[in-house]
Amino acid sequence: MRFLPVFLDLQSGPVVLVGSGELAQAKLRVLAAAGAQVRWYAAPGRHDVRDLEATQAAGVERAIDDPLTADLAGVVAVFCAGAGDIGLAMSARAKSLGLPVNVMDDLAHSTFIFPAIVDRGDVVVAIGTGGASPVVARRVRERIEAVLPARIGELANFIGRFRKSVHERIPEFLLRRRFWEKVVDGKIGALVLSGRIGEAEAALKDISDASAFAGALSSGEAEGSVTLVGAGLGDPDLLTVKALRALQDADIVFHDEDISVDILDRIRRDAARVAVSRRDQAAANRQVIQEAKAGRRVVRLKAGDAYGPGRGGKDIAALREAGITHFVVPGVVAEFGDVRPFASSALSRAPRAGGVKASNN
Repeated sequence: MRFLPVFLDLQSGPVVLVGSGELAQAKLRVLAAAGAQVRWYAAPGRHDVRDLEATQAAGVERAIDDPLTADLAGVVAVFCAGAGDIGLAMSARAKSLGLPVNVMDDLAHSTFIFPAIVDRGDVVVAIGTGGASPVVARRVRERIEAVLPARIGELANFIGRFRKSVHERIPEFLLRRRFWEKVVDGKIGALVLSGRIGEAEAALKDISDASAFAGALSSGEAEGSVTLVGAGLGDPDLLTVKALRALQDADIVFHDEDISVDILDRIRRDAARVAVSRRDQAAANRQVIQEAKAGRRVVRLKAGDAYGPGRGGKDIAALREAGITHFVVPGVVAEFGDVRPFASSALSRAPRAGGVKASNN
């Protein structure tokens, strides 16, 4: 990943747009829709804002002086589209001042790229391809648009309004996250997504014990658990929905040393990762149990079909003996053929196994 996705605070200052014509106007529409205050340097008579709403047009400053000598104090970022050679000179100036700059379709003169955007109010998804293929980014955006609920931004706003008051009632960090996971995945989240905000607020206010709602033990502490996940062939596209959910919900993941990077990339970014040796499974089990007893949600990730039917017996026995709540998610493997785990050359011809079910213990 060469480009780290970031979100600019457009309330902290104006952005500069340099250029004329349709390319500049297309960029202007995106910036204005995001609520930016835009200082637009265009050729005389080329400041066309007819495509903007009145409130958006009011946020556009039509600049006619030279952008190469203009005062850029307080500017958040510089965008060049349809600017020609002036765009290249503006890029050099922005870099010298330490300002982020994007020159349309010119990676060499840009310090950031402009992503494809899915806008749901308070929820914004940015899709980038490192500037290599805007068409691929657009196709990814189309897929996300198709599956992302229309009111997902309202759900984020709903949580934001109650977050501080709820956190004051839940002292433990792990329980705070689980509280909101239960809200998002349960009845309250469904009410918000269906537009029934009033009912959702009433349901949230009816929760008398926020820690208990989040699944706290009688002691008030978070309950730990372990999910045993088989990584299957090492192809992330073959991970089950349940396996992906476990990797995203985990606080810490203990994984075999040879698990593919593609699989590990599916783990929640701020979850801890610990590589363990297959040669000492007993030591790995002790670590897993220790973390679960500390209230964490632990994933034990093994290569292949390590947790398929009739497998993983020692791991499961250790968890049962320790009294740890645990779940099993088998890996998807080929039913026949000479497919080896993590052999990428074989993935395309490996049949997908049918009838594999995840079971809970």
